[in-house]
Amino acid sequence: MLRFLWRRLLAGLATLFVALFLMYILVNAAIDPLADLRESTAPNKQQLIDQRIEQLQLDTNVVVRFFQWIGNFVTGDWGIAWRTNEAVGDLIKHAIGSTLQLVTASTVLALILGITVGVVSALRQYSAFDYLIIFLSFLLYSLPSFWVAVLLKQWGAIGFNDFLGDPTLSWLVIAGIAVIFGVLWMLAIGGDVKRRLTTFAVATVATGGLLAYLQLSDWWSNPRIGPVLLVILGGGTALAITAVTAGLQNRRALYTTLATVGLGLVMYFVMIEVFNQIDEADWLMAVLAIVALVMGGVVGRLFGGPDWRISARAGAITALIMAALTFADRVLNVWQPYYAALGGRPIPTFGDRTPNLGGNYWVQTLDSLTHLMLPTLTLILIAFAAYTRYSRSSMLEVMNQDYIRTARAKGLPERVVVVRHGFRNTLIPLATVVPIDVIALVGGAVITEAVFARPGMGQLFVKSLNGAEIEPVMAYLAIVATLAIIANIVADLIYAAVDPRIRLDA
Repeated sequence: MLRFLWRRLLAGLATLFVALFLMYILVNAAIDPLADLRESTAPNKQQLIDQRIEQLQLDTNVVVRFFQWIGNFVTGDWGIAWRTNEAVGDLIKHAIGSTLQLVTASTVLALILGITVGVVSALRQYSAFDYLIIFLSFLLYSLPSFWVAVLLKQWGAIGFNDFLGDPTLSWLVIAGIAVIFGVLWMLAIGGDVKRRLTTFAVATVATGGLLAYLQLSDWWSNPRIGPVLLVILGGGTALAITAVTAGLQNRRALYTTLATVGLGLVMYFVMIEVFNQIDEADWLMAVLAIVALVMGGVVGRLFGGPDWRISARAGAITALIMAALTFADRVLNVWQPYYAALGGRPIPTFGDRTPNLGGNYWVQTLDSLTHLMLPTLTLILIAFAAYTRYSRSSMLEVMNQDYIRTARAKGLPERVVVVRHGFRNTLIPLATVVPIDVIALVGGAVITEAVFARPGMGQLFVKSLNGAEIEPVMAYLAIVATLAIIANIVADLIYAAVDPRIRLDA
């Protein structure tokens, strides 16, 4: 393992050096810092040109300038953006922070949705649900991101903001949405006629009841989770997680997740008082997430049994989701003052924050989340299509392997065959794709950032290149190239962890 890491790191450093050298030469040839002065009509035009040449050391050989730049870069001096006289480090810090928010949210959600839907589609091969997912994935994958972004600005921001002015859904619309969700769940679950009708009835009633509750409680005007929704969502989460990780027949796991929901409800009232005393809570949120995982695992351990690890895992996941719902509830508590401060248009269409908004930590968090909604959804729709196709094709290949047939022949339940034997190996191709996709997004979702005017890495690169500022461009390229090399190493490590047949020390 260590030998592999050393080899890859040394090869990565050599690759990085050569790549940065070539990029410096190419960028230097592509930009012209004197272009605006050459077109100037100022009487001291030549003097201004000479001053800029001296300022940017343009009369120095480009190879010498590269070694000067890389020497300064590795010692922490990233240079100055000469047009704005801003430190490159400060520009990168803000840009990469904005991009990481977008990348983290979109990648995690796209992975969860894409893998889940892809696996279900593979298990329901050649069914109506499978054909529907294939159609949607190809449709979304073929759509240009700028077109999706513009549509979301029109309907996801302008249209939804208009709806919030009079947030009323007719009962016919609620019934239609409930029926659509009932059909989707019926197609996804499948089974004989009785099972299909039961699934359709339960899903339709559950969806219609939830929408009716939101309508009657005036949730759209004053969104919140509260104890009622917390119990409903937590209970549904507990059943779903138990069904996937252990099976509903595993009573210890079921009791663990349900007990975790009850514990989460108690902690909800405790955390309300804690959150009210907090003005800065990013570090506390990470601590609470860890505490929630530990508490859920402890509950599973207390229920004991020979398979207590399965119960502990189910409890930890349930506890983490309950903690996330509690945090979301506290953020939504500032919705009304935030809604009023933005003049009744709370879903923004550009930027990553509202200028001069003010407010405490919770207002600023809500503002960041609303600014993330549309660009995140844009990236999710595109990435969801790709991850769905990857996971579906991988699952189909895995489920036709001999060891799957052997597991079934041994009499193992289908859930165990799918989750323990099939799903793990389905992740192997994704282990090599996802890290590279993440780094590509860290480099900047240029088109998405441009449409939504988010000051991320992609926008910084384009702006600096157009402004002939080589220091920010090279800092951007150095960061992206370094992360790309690290992502390849991480992909190899993940691949080895998922597939025990791979040996890194071979």
